[in-house]
Amino acid sequence: MHVITTPKDLEDTCRLLSEAEFITVDTEFIRDSTYWPKLCLLQVAGPEGAHAIDPLAPDMNLAPLYKLFTNDRITKVFHAARQDIEIFYHDTGIIPAPLFDTQVAAMACGFGDSIAYEGLVKSLAKVELDKSQRFTDWSRRPLTDGQIEYALGDVIHLRTIYEKLREQLASKKREVWLQEEMEVLSNPDTYKLEPKDAWKRLKLRSSARRHLGVLMEVAAWREQQAQKQNVPRNRILKDDAIHEIVTQRPTSQQELKRLRLVAKNLAQSSRGESLIQAVKRGQQISKDALPVLAPPRTSSQRNGSLVDLLKVLLKLQCEQHGVAQKLVANVQDLEAIAAKEAAQVPAMSGWRYDIFGELAGKLKHREIAIGMDKKGITVIPISEG
Repeated sequence: MHVITTPKDLEDTCRLLSEAEFITVDTEFIRDSTYWPKLCLLQVAGPEGAHAIDPLAPDMNLAPLYKLFTNDRITKVFHAARQDIEIFYHDTGIIPAPLFDTQVAAMACGFGDSIAYEGLVKSLAKVELDKSQRFTDWSRRPLTDGQIEYALGDVIHLRTIYEKLREQLASKKREVWLQEEMEVLSNPDTYKLEPKDAWKRLKLRSSARRHLGVLMEVAAWREQQAQKQNVPRNRILKDDAIHEIVTQRPTSQQELKRLRLVAKNLAQSSRGESLIQAVKRGQQISKDALPVLAPPRTSSQRNGSLVDLLKVLLKLQCEQHGVAQKLVANVQDLEAIAAKEAAQVPAMSGWRYDIFGELAGKLKHREIAIGMDKKGITVIPISEG
């Protein structure tokens, strides 16, 4: 099967695709041994044909494709777009637009929280996908015809899925629901991996706020090192080692060397010295400058009970409206609604508020209750007096 390996072929292909109303896009990449994903293959399809593009080919220049991605007359269709767009944004600063993510569209149309691409293909395109090449090392060359055919299958079937989901969104009048989500995917902040925010992925295992500053600085140090060296975070320092450092707060490389979970060669190197400096910076952060942490999930029995009721309400409303719960609210959102008077979460604005947030507020303020009737679980108004 033909693979595009020259800038001239790519330019000719992109010229043809520029006449399409939409293109479907997918990527194959690896990131087992790197921090940043390595793009290994690009698949693009228009209404008439599908094309495999080899970004690893000698002298390949993807500029014509990226120009196509910024053509605002053409909708770029992805399934689970975030990782693909992360690659494009990191490599070029470009975010394809306008976007249509079939995973999000499927959730808006009631296909559930976690329907896989294979499930959508089977349901909407009536095709069973071949999974034989799923664990391919896409960086190896040459690629076989079977591998290329497998890769192209994704963008070929994505055309059918896109057209059918677009019809369903229109019939349900939910295009605006999708558009709100596409605005998030089109926002560069979605893809900026800021070292200063790395601590948020780690759980603070101590309630002592004095530990938080060290956690923030050490997590940021690890993130910077991983980005700079382009290696996975845990190659630099494992999560458990970070928690040991946060607890012990070493003040010298000798003390760092004594920690059980920190590699000796790291402790003795120049990186060990810079790690100690990160610990010291963390200890110097004043309490007033530290972020306010959300209360523990078990902070009060009433909040816990309210969260349980909100989960029931969320399930009920999502079933009635035929939309995935995950698209409306997650557990953290429900906890925020229970704990705060004016929670700043997506569920309390826009279309989510219309189908869930308004009732969630009424449930919290005892204006409605959850009960049972002959048809099952239902919302019951509570009259004053």
